[in-house]
Amino acid sequence: MALLRIKNLSIAFGIHRLLDEASLIIKRGERIGLLGRNGEGKSTLLKIINSEIPYDEGELQGMDAIKIAKLDQAPSLLGPESVYQLVASGLGDIGHTIARYHQLSLSGTVEALSEMSELQTRIEAEHAWPLMNNIEKTISRLGLVADDAVADLSGGWKRRVSLARALVIEPDLLLLDEPTNHLDIEAIDWLEKQLLQFKGAILFVTHDRAFLEKIATQIVDLDRGQLVAWPGRYSDYLRRKAASLEEESRQNAVFDKKLAQEEKWIRQGIKARRTRNEGRVRALKKMRTERAERRNRQGNANLMVADEARSGKRIIEAKNISFSFENNLIISDFSTIIQRQDRIGIIGPNGAGKTTLINLLLGKLSPDSGEMKLGTNIEVAYFDQLRGQLDPEKTIVEFIGEGRDEITISGRSRHVISYLNDFLFTPARARSPIKSLSGGERARVLLAWLFSKPVNFLVMDEPTNDLDIETLELLEEVLLEFKGTLLLVSHDRTFMDNVITSSLVLDGKGNVAEYVGGYTESMQQMRNTSTKLAAPLATSEKQPVKTTLVAQATKKKLAYKEQRELETIPDQLDALEAKQSELTDALSAPNLYQDHPQKARELNDSLQQVSARIDQLMERWAELEG
Repeated sequence: MALLRIKNLSIAFGIHRLLDEASLIIKRGERIGLLGRNGEGKSTLLKIINSEIPYDEGELQGMDAIKIAKLDQAPSLLGPESVYQLVASGLGDIGHTIARYHQLSLSGTVEALSEMSELQTRIEAEHAWPLMNNIEKTISRLGLVADDAVADLSGGWKRRVSLARALVIEPDLLLLDEPTNHLDIEAIDWLEKQLLQFKGAILFVTHDRAFLEKIATQIVDLDRGQLVAWPGRYSDYLRRKAASLEEESRQNAVFDKKLAQEEKWIRQGIKARRTRNEGRVRALKKMRTERAERRNRQGNANLMVADEARSGKRIIEAKNISFSFENNLIISDFSTIIQRQDRIGIIGPNGAGKTTLINLLLGKLSPDSGEMKLGTNIEVAYFDQLRGQLDPEKTIVEFIGEGRDEITISGRSRHVISYLNDFLFTPARARSPIKSLSGGERARVLLAWLFSKPVNFLVMDEPTNDLDIETLELLEEVLLEFKGTLLLVSHDRTFMDNVITSSLVLDGKGNVAEYVGGYTESMQQMRNTSTKLAAPLATSEKQPVKTTLVAQATKKKLAYKEQRELETIPDQLDALEAKQSELTDALSAPNLYQDHPQKARELNDSLQQVSARIDQLMERWAELEG
């Protein structure tokens, strides 16, 4: 049964049409994932359906017969209200009356009883007692405490309050705009269960691919102003969408070839023009118009991390560190070794201490006890989840260029405007102030700034928030090609699975456990252990050595020649790896082994010698650093 019909809906901001005669049917019980690039108009469509903004043309059929509730991207819940008051406010005026009645019932004063009598009369006149029961039932089902102050709750619990306020009216259609943003994995799992039990229709925007796969029964793609429905799960959509884009590209190529042929014909000499077919001329004009109106897909961001000299083999060593804040134990007796090219994810609920652990590992905080040691030649770039590095008053060009028109990326000079084009900023947009940007655009600015720095140690705290799925996938590719060390905090389960190779899991009670693999593998290992959090990995490679006092006393310092040798090893390795790459390319030449067998043997021998020398230097580097 159709709840809502969207017919030929159009809206434009300036000359850019976000929706261009778009149509869609939303049926009862459907859970629709709305996809599209940042800036395509997803949030705008939700606001139109929720009657927050007007549209230019088109029609919404069925609006009068259904109840709609919306959960915003970043609900503002900073006032003094209690959970009960906020949830009841979803019912409008009668909700405020019920909330006041509930508040007075807690006081028990004579004055309160008098006002309660008046409110009771009003509630009975509205037949609203069932609504009071619904408020209490909704608060209970979502695990909330009615009289808690909302302002004192964490971001995840505030999101629960917002969802309760949306659900209390028992809507026919629930609109969700990035519902998993800033939620920890435990809260996302809870939200998934709530939505799977919801009986009405859901239209939601998210970049969380695991959430999308679990919740959506249909994908709607907002692409160049049009809404295209794809029945089935997200994985089905990916397969069909790829085939569709390939077919579209093929048809465009055929069209463009024919157009070029017709343009050549129309430019023939006078004789040809005298005898030309007027119908063919009209067809050419139509083709020109069609080509001019074709809206090409927005390109992908072109991300690349600037290269930096190689760091030492050992990046960070933590020995039995502990840290408390205001008498709350955050990290307890934690030990680990992080080595070059490790890709470590930090997992845990909000408030467990993930950011605190990062600051301890980077030396920004000192542990209360234990020992922290940083390696050599480390260049750190830090992606802050709060986007604290951004200066809202500067333009994008000013922030990235730091007052210069050109910047140096991997030893090559580039104009700032050209560099920002890689991150999908047009020249006009690149000159916009940062404070005018959307959340996704701010994330791209921070990535552009981060990747312009020479770096061999990337620390990323929630980099996936506000990024569209295509940019997320591109960021994954960049991080997989990154030759340095990665420390990552993210609640995006798919992103973690695709990028990290080991995990540090915090339980919020000070315990930190270490597991091999991505998020899914880590959770499986944790479930397989007899205790809630297993002991850190007991491999000789990763387990810190507990040095005795005697060993510490006898540990000798490097001699001058040894220190000089240690300093030259990174440059030697860079040169050898460049030679290794050159030899590998030469051996890949077609027909080399058939036409020049002797040369192939010589190249292969050289490659083996270079590889052996690299291994020797790596062992010597580890020996000297130890």
